[in-house]
Amino acid sequence: MKQALWHLLSDLLTATVFLITYAVSSNVRIAAGVAVLIGLAHAASSRLVGRRNQPIKWAGFGVLLALGSATILSLNPRFMMVKPSLVHFGVAAGMFRRGWMVAYITPIARQNVPAAVIVAAGYAWAALMAALGLTNAVIALDLDLTTWAWFILVGSVGAKLGAVALQYTVFRTIVRRRLTQPAA
Repeated sequence: MKQALWHLLSDLLTATVFLITYAVSSNVRIAAGVAVLIGLAHAASSRLVGRRNQPIKWAGFGVLLALGSATILSLNPRFMMVKPSLVHFGVAAGMFRRGWMVAYITPIARQNVPAAVIVAAGYAWAALMAALGLTNAVIALDLDLTTWAWFILVGSVGAKLGAVALQYTVFRTIVRRRLTQPAA
């Protein structure tokens, strides 16, 4: 779970860098260029410390490079604004695989939470990622940069943190009930 959340938060890094740089410079080219450079540095730093970048990370960097280039060439920030949607849709597609979550939960949860609940939680995460991707696309294409910034930095992150808290609470409650039940 922590690893999946970390991937989503690290992807937020480039959007945040883009927003901050744009707010400071008022220059779309500079903001997109800095975001692409940060994405490259992030991917390279993972390799330098010996971590293997997963295909989804390389795909995310490819999307960043393509949309960052389109932003730089067209001077249109909407290319960078739509990037989180593509990442969310990609993550959602991976999460629509039955049982993906088993690898991300603790052994005690794996042993005590019913498989159907774990699978349902995995599908709920997939639905959340797809909904966030769709919401971001609508905001990025139809609304202004300020609204998008609030959604990306508060709405999207808040929804993910809320989902983590909800899942943690549900799984913990199930585990505690199972462990405190008298043996039959």
